[in-house]
Amino acid sequence: MGSLERYSDVLCVGFGAALGTLARAVLEEVFPPAPDGWPITTLLINLTGSFLLGLLLTALVNVGEDTGWRHRVRLTAGTGVIGGFTTYSTFILEIHGLSFPASAAYGAVSILLGIFCAAAGILAAPRKRSS
Repeated sequence: MGSLERYSDVLCVGFGAALGTLARAVLEEVFPPAPDGWPITTLLINLTGSFLLGLLLTALVNVGEDTGWRHRVRLTAGTGVIGGFTTYSTFILEIHGLSFPASAAYGAVSILLGIFCAAAGILAAPRKRSS
C-alpha cells in the first residue's frame, strides 16, 4: 500500500469518526441519563452500533473483496462513523458510576445484547447473489 493510500485511509477513518462522535455527543446531550438510573442513551447507541456494524461488514463481504469502494466504505462507515458513534470508554465510566447490582446488570445486558444485535445485523445483511 502506497503512502497516498494510507493517508486516504486515515482521512476516511477521521472523517467518519468525527461524524459518529458528533452524533453520539448530540444524542447524549439531548437524552442525558437520569441521576440514579441506567445510562439508556449509551446502551442504545452501543446496541445500534453493534447491529449496524454486523450489517455493514456482512453486506460488504457479501459483495466482494475489501478493495476499492468497499474498502473506503468499511473504513469510513465502519471504523470511522460506527467506531466514533459507539463508546466503550463511556460505557466503562457509566458502569463505574452505578451501584454494584446495577453496574453488573448494566454490563451484562450491554454485552449480551450487543452480541445479539451484531448477530441480528449479520442475519439482516443482504446475501450474495447466486451466479
